[in-house]
Amino acid sequence: MILDQIHNLNVMRKMLMISAILIIMSTVSDAQLWKLRRYEVTGGVGTTQFFGDIGSFSRDRNILGIKDFSFRNTRFDVSASMRYRILDNVAVRLSLAFGYFHSTDARGSNPDRGFEFRSLFFEPALLGEYYFIKNKIENSYSVMKGKSVAPGSFFSRLDFYAFTGIGGLYYKVKPNENLASQIIKSTGFSAVLPVGAGASIMYSGNIKLGAELCGTYAFSDLIDGYTSANSKSNDIFYLLTFNFIYKIKTGANGLPSF
Repeated sequence: MILDQIHNLNVMRKMLMISAILIIMSTVSDAQLWKLRRYEVTGGVGTTQFFGDIGSFSRDRNILGIKDFSFRNTRFDVSASMRYRILDNVAVRLSLAFGYFHSTDARGSNPDRGFEFRSLFFEPALLGEYYFIKNKIENSYSVMKGKSVAPGSFFSRLDFYAFTGIGGLYYKVKPNENLASQIIKSTGFSAVLPVGAGASIMYSGNIKLGAELCGTYAFSDLIDGYTSANSKSNDIFYLLTFNFIYKIKTGANGLPSF
């Protein structure tokens, strides 16, 4: 009788151990499902706002630079990027952006000067991203297999992240007649420091939609081709971008699988 009880206890102990191991393995497996799609390609379109020596208000009339934001000076850009997720909440991204900047003295502290410019730009950048809020469904096996997300789970689909990095900016300035004689440098290249934040929402295991705002500090004061003795800082610009994101399967060799 006693031997039977000991035997039964041993059997129960083994069953509990096996159950615990299976639960742990299942949890770990689910937690690693994001690795099935570590790569993401992104296409984006958005708007630009440039802040330099043309078309700006003096600081005593412009609290926090808010008055310098202008629909008149808004231009557009397109972008593409490739992202690789190192960890569930950490990623690196190679980004390329192409577009225009524009400013005019018609709105600012020097309307009589009449300067106006347009700069064509190309910006490659290497960025690091940290996801401080990560969606709750990316480790769902059905979602990772490409199925649509179940309705009614809006908040569980959201990601919020911050990013920064280093990049370069090639620019070519096209001035108006008043500015042409004052141009210091019409083409050039500058290092830039982008800092921003973004959000995205999962539609399926393959597709996400997102938006991000990036403020970029340029190590140059000549992206508009002009500077003056009154200039106190280098040029700054903002990009507001709306993104379409496609997640790519990770192959057995760790590379993208198309």
